[in-house]
Amino acid sequence: MIDETLIEGARVSKAWPFQEAMKLVKRYPDGKPGGAPVLFETGYGPSGLPHIGTFQEVLRTTLVRRAYEIVSGGAPTRLVAFSDDMDGLRKVPDNVPNADVLAANIGKPLSRIPDPFNSGFESFAHHNNAILRTFLDRFGFEYEFVSAAERYNSGAFDGALKNVLQHFGAIMDIMLPTLREERRQTYSPVLPISPTSGVVLQVPVEVVDAGAGIIRFEDEGRVVEQSALGGLSKLQWKVDWAMRWYALGVDYEMCGKDLTDSVTQSGRIVKVLGGRKPEGLIYELFLDEKGEKISKSKGNGLTIEEWLTYGTEESLGFYIFREPKSAKSLHVGIIPKAVDEYWQFRAKIPEQPLEQQLGNPAWHLLRANGDKGGAGDTLPVSYGLLLNLVGVLGTHATHEQVWTYLGNYVPDLDPAHRPALETLIDCALAYNRDFVAPTLTRRAPEPNEAEALRALDAELAKATEDTPAEELQTAVYEIGKREEFGFENLRDWFRALYETLLGSSQGPRMGSFIALYGIENTRRLIAEALAR
Repeated sequence: MIDETLIEGARVSKAWPFQEAMKLVKRYPDGKPGGAPVLFETGYGPSGLPHIGTFQEVLRTTLVRRAYEIVSGGAPTRLVAFSDDMDGLRKVPDNVPNADVLAANIGKPLSRIPDPFNSGFESFAHHNNAILRTFLDRFGFEYEFVSAAERYNSGAFDGALKNVLQHFGAIMDIMLPTLREERRQTYSPVLPISPTSGVVLQVPVEVVDAGAGIIRFEDEGRVVEQSALGGLSKLQWKVDWAMRWYALGVDYEMCGKDLTDSVTQSGRIVKVLGGRKPEGLIYELFLDEKGEKISKSKGNGLTIEEWLTYGTEESLGFYIFREPKSAKSLHVGIIPKAVDEYWQFRAKIPEQPLEQQLGNPAWHLLRANGDKGGAGDTLPVSYGLLLNLVGVLGTHATHEQVWTYLGNYVPDLDPAHRPALETLIDCALAYNRDFVAPTLTRRAPEPNEAEALRALDAELAKATEDTPAEELQTAVYEIGKREEFGFENLRDWFRALYETLLGSSQGPRMGSFIALYGIENTRRLIAEALAR
């Protein structure tokens, strides 16, 4: 049972997953008829491998699904991950071996093209579908996999296909005004599969017998009359999307801004078929660090593997959670901040009133796959502090060496009980190796900065290795405020510390860093800076 207070709070929450979930409450005020589960769907095109966009769509949809389960008081739900594996192959991807195998099968359904990976799968689509399922399983998503090819070939879509043929003219009336004149000449809602070449044909089609599913078209100069059923045809994209909503009974599906027009046209078509357009969210797309749209062909994006090399799964989820209707830059430079902000939000949960918890990204992410534990967990050090430590240790720093420093800083620190920190240390080592160390330069201090550093060194000489971080931070503050050193504000003093000791323009609380790195080690850094 879901607590009534939680239900009431969720129903008025401004958090976007709850706002989306309330669309479904309005759709079914008394629940879906017959107690049927509300159906959420995500789509995937298996012409390529799953990527960060695949992850974000399944995650965001799952967040809405969990939110709906709360606001509905526990109504049943399903999530379908749908693979468009009947699509004809349009071009050969850049990142696939044996490209000649694909080149020889351009235009054929993805599920009827040999597997270029030679990995024992029935087809190119079967290989990529397996990768998708492994990918989704890796993150613990709860979903049902549905293949377009299996539905078309088995006849499961035959009833819906006959419905499309029966409303052929009405669908043409919707689609033709949206097309260029040249495209209108060959457009058909139904794409027959050539009985000779096996290619998905883009040719005009005449409906001979809608009830029997018979169509007529021209193929390589001859007129062909054949069934559109049982995998002998597929539908154009926008019609296919609408047919799927109708056939499966989809209640919720989100998509990127680039499919806004498709949502409009498919929504009109599903109404013609006698179905209902699903609720949904149109989200903004990712941008690269230059503010340009990310393109798989350009390779200017960030892969899941790259994010998880330098950050954590939770930090990726956190970054994706926030402001889905705003465009986001997606590059390695955003990862450290996302990691630290996730843990800051997670630590706040136990102290927050319910209203604030319901707007806390970490609260939603902890529930995405049914895990309600972990709220209030903290890291003993921030990722930013870890990066600064690894930066001064250098490129030869090891995992064990970092643990030694952490063990001196945090009493009774046991790696076996800190798996998140274990992961983060490896991320920090990789991030430093690939992005920090190659550009790291520690400048020489200005005369006034050198005097302030000598004063700090004198204070540290009086401290012991177990001096608390707060006391060290106070000492740093006091030096920065002394008039003889000429700092206009404390920000200038801290920038000087970061640039001369750490080699960066930004950094951690210096008291925490000194306590972590050690008094004597920090004094050595100061001596090296003064020597420059």
